[in-house]
Amino acid sequence: MGALCCRPQVVDFDGDVNLFHFVLLRCVGKGAFGKVRVVQHKQTRELYALKYINKPKCVKMKAVANIIQERRLLEEIDHPFVVNLRYAFQDDENCFFVLDLMLGGDLRFHLERLGSLSEDTVRFYVAEISSALSFLHDKHIMHRDIKPDNILLDEKGHAHLTDFNIAVHYSERRMLTGVAGSMAYMAPEILSKRGYTYPIDFWSLGVCAYELIFGRRPFRGRTNSALTHSISRDPLRFPENAEEKCSRPGLQALKSLLEREPFKRLSCNPQGEGFDEIKRHPWFSCIDWDTLGRKEGLSPFVPDGKKANFDASHELEELLLEDNPLKAKARKNRDINDLSVEMRQMEEQFTNYDFRAMNRRSYYPHNQQTVSTVTATSSSGQVTSRPVTPGINGDVDQITDAGMLDRDTPPVPEEEAKFEDAHAVPMTNLMTEKEETYA
Repeated sequence: MGALCCRPQVVDFDGDVNLFHFVLLRCVGKGAFGKVRVVQHKQTRELYALKYINKPKCVKMKAVANIIQERRLLEEIDHPFVVNLRYAFQDDENCFFVLDLMLGGDLRFHLERLGSLSEDTVRFYVAEISSALSFLHDKHIMHRDIKPDNILLDEKGHAHLTDFNIAVHYSERRMLTGVAGSMAYMAPEILSKRGYTYPIDFWSLGVCAYELIFGRRPFRGRTNSALTHSISRDPLRFPENAEEKCSRPGLQALKSLLEREPFKRLSCNPQGEGFDEIKRHPWFSCIDWDTLGRKEGLSPFVPDGKKANFDASHELEELLLEDNPLKAKARKNRDINDLSVEMRQMEEQFTNYDFRAMNRRSYYPHNQQTVSTVTATSSSGQVTSRPVTPGINGDVDQITDAGMLDRDTPPVPEEEAKFEDAHAVPMTNLMTEKEETYA
């Protein structure tokens, strides 16, 4: 009789995706709302990163709209240099994102261990992330939190943008004024609240590039007000030995990215060449952009595959301190009307997604369309309609879930309001261990 309780759960791979479809492996990260762990799909044997978010904690921190916004934006995105969404689902306790697996760690991890990276390496990463930003901006999406922590490497050393927790659609007809992002990487126009749009992402990329090359940020301050003053007013200075670490074209590229006038930044002139301006900049003359776009270029820095490129304490904490370890559970039958408003919102709006069976689409009101897909053969040999990202096949959404706040967002037309208001969550306790982050 007792053996009946131990029979394995029968998995219905033809039904909606759920946690029973995956083997749970090691824990590799921890964020504000949940954790990240490696998982393997039981049918295809593909490895992924599973980011899971505790629903009651999400409600308590008033970040439900953020999670739903992130889920919707990720459904729209499929790019070689983005950590792409592959599945989304929920159970009674958690919301789940299943994402491309990045085994190379984040750039913060490598920066802290190496002190700085070579100019060739940083140029390669700036080129790859610029490609991702060009794709996002073409879809009118701003990331708003670009920093080394949110750039992950695959096992071959290619860079990928992750953590879309405060990403937002923007309109060219009006600027945003909400304070959002990690302060050290915020563009001056965010801090001045004079309105901003997509050039803020290139400022943040410039801060990252400077920090990766020189091992320090270009603007610093011991307090928030001092940091705000430095970002807004201090002249851009380079270390005395700057030319030993970076060529003159590289220094010029950094100056162009860290230009305080938003539309004078590299690739940001509305009447300019856009992404082509980056491609033609002398600093990138050695980049074969076609090869780079296919992820065929060799990265100057390849993470050590024999070592764990993440903080191993996350796994130890999972083993020793977790009082409610993650496991697959059947959903309870309950009336959705008995739930709180926030829990009901998650039930209704954090919808299932399966990249093998569903077309990607945009939730942006002015862009209601299906994102292009192709027919591909799955690992099991079945032909499925699915979006394809070149070079990504089981390559960890590594770590952070930083809740963020759009304070001060002005009234917007009704059809646009939900995309900005999705980030109107309080700042209380919403920060990572490494960076104070606002939304």
